[in-house]
Amino acid sequence: MARYEKVAVTLQREVSSIIHDELKDPRLGFVTITRVELTQDLRYAKVFYSVLGKEQDYIKTKKALDSAHGYIRSLVAQRIRLRFAPEIAFKEDKTGEYSTRIQQVLDEIKELSAVQPGEKKVARAKTGEAKRNGPKKSGRVHKKK
Repeated sequence: MARYEKVAVTLQREVSSIIHDELKDPRLGFVTITRVELTQDLRYAKVFYSVLGKEQDYIKTKKALDSAHGYIRSLVAQRIRLRFAPEIAFKEDKTGEYSTRIQQVLDEIKELSAVQPGEKKVARAKTGEAKRNGPKKSGRVHKKK
């Protein structure tokens, strides 16, 4: 693991503890720091967060994190011994919501494609007919060399 990756993990842990323990902003909802992307020179960090709730909760949390940006950076500088405190940018991470939506769509497809027991026998008979007639040949013409 490279040094910037270790610092990113430490930065994620520290920012998470600062948000949960130090900040008393009522606009902050249930915030989870999902990951931190740090440049190799340790100057810039993108802190990705997710919020449990609706879109308006994301907006309130974004405003709260933007207003506490300098305070969070100063506490990170005190806790992590680096030559320069990284410039922090907070970014929304909606991968959890995205994966939930994908799962819902897959469940809907599964429900729609559920086949009745009588229909399964017909479907098997059709596939069996195709196997007895032999493989389907492609219409491709091969040139002789």
